[in-house]
Amino acid sequence: MTVTVTFVRHGESQDNPKGIWAGWKDAPLSDLAAAGKYFSTTKFDTIYASPLLRANATAQAIHGNQPEPFPSFIVNPNLREQHFGRGEGHSFNVIFPKDVTLEELFAKKHEKFPEGESLNDLAARAEQAVKECVLPPLHKEEDVHIAMVSHGLCISELVAALLRLDPDSPQDVDYKGLVNTGWTRVTVSTKNNTAFSEEVPLSVQVTHVNISDHLKDIVLFYFFLIPNPR
Repeated sequence: MTVTVTFVRHGESQDNPKGIWAGWKDAPLSDLAAAGKYFSTTKFDTIYASPLLRANATAQAIHGNQPEPFPSFIVNPNLREQHFGRGEGHSFNVIFPKDVTLEELFAKKHEKFPEGESLNDLAARAEQAVKECVLPPLHKEEDVHIAMVSHGLCISELVAALLRLDPDSPQDVDYKGLVNTGWTRVTVSTKNNTAFSEEVPLSVQVTHVNISDHLKDIVLFYFFLIPNPR
């Protein structure tokens, strides 16, 4: 059997355009109707959601547009974004040193803001989320499709955690930079169709990355709605 995991990044919050460290900080969301309508034709067996407002509301919009019987809706704290500690709510260019780029900061996975999490901490949390949400359905006899509505950095670590379970998968691919409500899909199954156990190697395939077709009409709508600034 196969577990299909559709990762969905949350809708745009009021913090996203401001270029600040959002982390666990909650902010209201922009419209989520497009995402909910788009996924109405994709039947999920379970929807897992971060408890943070921007992801939870996105997951609720998707859940509310699912055909009956509605899928299970489960909030998992391990799907929260990286916690930036004292950096949260501050702009990027204020927090990190002028001689260090954002890419260099992310490359140092052991470093973190005071009272926050490092990328290594986030990776450990992502591995736990995979154990709790993705691996248990492999014991079932029928295919399962789950949605995990989370955050950009967390999703990149979730995908990486899954790929580490497949010794034949590429380990050097970066899945950061996902757009708001963009989705990425991964399939997980046992190699050679053997029964699942902790000792059995898995086959992990990334089939879709950062898909955002459902946002095209919104972009056009705002293009015609907002007057030309010139």
